[in-house]
Amino acid sequence: MATPATTTSAEALNALSELIAVVAKLRNPQGGCPWDLEQTHQSLVPYVLEEAHEVADAIRHGDDVHLAEELGDLLLQVVLHARIAEEDGRFDLTQIAAGISEKLVRRHPHVFAGAEAADSAAVKASWEAIKAAEKAAGQDGAPSASPLSDRLAGKVRGQPALAGAMTISKKAAAAGFEWDDITGVWDKVHEELDELKEAVASGDKVHAQEELGDVLFTLVNVARWCGIDPEAGLAGTNHRFLDRFSRVETALGGDLQGRSIGELEDLWRQAKAQIRAEAQQPQSESFQQHPFHTKNPLTD
Repeated sequence: MATPATTTSAEALNALSELIAVVAKLRNPQGGCPWDLEQTHQSLVPYVLEEAHEVADAIRHGDDVHLAEELGDLLLQVVLHARIAEEDGRFDLTQIAAGISEKLVRRHPHVFAGAEAADSAAVKASWEAIKAAEKAAGQDGAPSASPLSDRLAGKVRGQPALAGAMTISKKAAAAGFEWDDITGVWDKVHEELDELKEAVASGDKVHAQEELGDVLFTLVNVARWCGIDPEAGLAGTNHRFLDRFSRVETALGGDLQGRSIGELEDLWRQAKAQIRAEAQQPQSESFQQHPFHTKNPLTD
């Protein structure tokens, strides 16, 4: 594959044209793939989300090989959705590309229309102002009675729940819906935990799920107050858990069945100790200690 420094626009367009042709053949009722032919926008939603998360994971791990692969998988989803819509005569990839190009030009007047932008903060403010004007121009009737809520509802609809919670938390706090200090946030955490315990004890799963959501949302507020990223924190925990769990599995020959919780916890503690010891060694040495470190477990 050509490197970014040598890839030309013609090569990129040719590669994209080939992908479009491949997807068209997969979706061809005459000789196409039965699985691909069954797919709809709705059935593909889990795959769009999965591929987006795998792109983010590859970025977090600085893995260019996986990043290129996962971006390809995400691009496939775009082309596939465009093809499905084109088959129904609704829109196609040309309209998608033209639409985003027009939007980028419209929202970057400092690049395409000679306007000035002192820094990235000014660019962001201009972007939001243009976006708000676009939305207002497309609305009919009286202005909304809850404009911030409406904007947030539109903003978070495409975000994972955890990221959406952080967006809502930040915007609501900026608007004045905020605790006086972090003590109030911690009090709210304990209050929500108590309510979750009561809901679980009641056996009402619907209520328990609501209360779990309240706990998670309040913890997102803790993260905002502390200036930490809950998504990155949870991703890190997932990675650490899989690292330790892999070592426990390896110690037991890949079979956890029939083991006591005491034995498993002992192996878990040993795995943690081994990881800590490896972290204190030079990187070239520690990566040889366990095969888990030679690959990305979350994308492999």
